[in-house]
Amino acid sequence: MFNWLKRLFLLSMVAVLAACGGDDDEHRVIVDVAKGDPRLSILVEAVTAADLAGTLSAAGPYTVFAPTNDAFAALLAELGVTKDQLLANKPLLTAVLKYHVLAGRVPAAQVPLGKAITPLEGGIFKIDQVDGALRTTDGRNRSGRILQTDVEASNGVIH
Repeated sequence: MFNWLKRLFLLSMVAVLAACGGDDDEHRVIVDVAKGDPRLSILVEAVTAADLAGTLSAAGPYTVFAPTNDAFAALLAELGVTKDQLLANKPLLTAVLKYHVLAGRVPAAQVPLGKAITPLEGGIFKIDQVDGALRTTDGRNRSGRILQTDVEASNGVIH
């Protein structure tokens, strides 16, 4: 009888530990994963300012081509605005953010290289492999390098 109780206790402890997030990465949504990367701090601020945190915390799945702080700095310079001005312009900010999101989970191996990709906001961009690195090119021929691929979240993937 002691062995039976011991097994039951051990099994229940394993179940409790698993429920408490033994592997928290499996249960972190896109927004939480982005919060953990200092290169994405402006993205996190922007998602919050645009009231999209709830959307990117929903079941999805989504694929996010996450603009880094450097990408936001380039956008601010191009637009001639400050970060605060961009964050205050909710329609523009929402359009910018949704341009970086696809419906569905698209890992790097399934990205259609060289073909038009339509994000949630509409418009198109494409991704090519150049010198071993993935690069995005938008409809206005602006290009950016994808620094990291296949960062998993419970509701999608971040590149």
